[in-house]
Amino acid sequence: MTMKKRRTSKMAEENVKKLDKKTLSKSFHLWFWGALTCFSQEHMQTFGYLSSMLPVLKKLYPNQEDQNKAIQAYTAFFNTNPMLGSVIVGITTSMEEARANDKGIDGDTINDMRAGLMGPVAGIGDSLIDGTLIPILLGISLGMSQNGSPVGAIFYIIVWSLLAYFGQRFLFFRGYQLGDQAVSFLVGKQGAAIRRAIGIIGGMVVGGVLASWVSVTTSLQLKNTNGKVFLDLQKQFDSIFPGLLTVAVTIFCWWLMSKKHVSAIWTMVILVVISLVGVLLGFFNPGLSY
Repeated sequence: MTMKKRRTSKMAEENVKKLDKKTLSKSFHLWFWGALTCFSQEHMQTFGYLSSMLPVLKKLYPNQEDQNKAIQAYTAFFNTNPMLGSVIVGITTSMEEARANDKGIDGDTINDMRAGLMGPVAGIGDSLIDGTLIPILLGISLGMSQNGSPVGAIFYIIVWSLLAYFGQRFLFFRGYQLGDQAVSFLVGKQGAAIRRAIGIIGGMVVGGVLASWVSVTTSLQLKNTNGKVFLDLQKQFDSIFPGLLTVAVTIFCWWLMSKKHVSAIWTMVILVVISLVGVLLGFFNPGLSY
């Protein structure tokens, strides 16, 4: 009786479908290099996500018909922060492995999990990566690029590339190890607290970078009949609020992109137009000599 149980247990272990490291690594690299593949307003990262799951599905489902059924869970709309999004890919890889082993998980469960994690991960990633990490790296790089030195640019490219690759790789495999256990953390109270904390830090970092590297001043001066300056507008601004124009331009850009949903490219075009008009009217001085 004991021998029979052992044989049954051994056969069950042999029938368990398990993803090897090669398949997981291939899935990660497809996400890393192709998360934004065929990006459009309609599909966003859907195709990048789908392509990263192909080696997983091929490994778990040798039958072509089973692959076609399983892949339907990944055709729905998907969009999140591409850096931290690798953790979602890792989690769904683990859940797909559980589905292949008939552990009570179906395609709807996986799709609901993906949809539920998109927002929280995007909130954390946008604040942590775009709002904190990148401004810090750019601030360091700008400091190293004084007098036209290429060191700052080289530093940024190398450091960012290493952080992006190994950071995403760690999150992918961590997500695979944790599986659906990571969901409760990311969407629960702890995840909300982390997003709020990172958002505050990100705002402080952006404010520090803004104060250090952005400067908007006016050259407008009013003179009397003798040519003597009796009103220097920039000095008046500085006496009231140092950096007032810099803050005003920043709030204006934020208003355009956040409230009016103007793209970053069109925001830059608007700033260029304002600068040209300001120079023509004498409000700005580009400091050029001919």
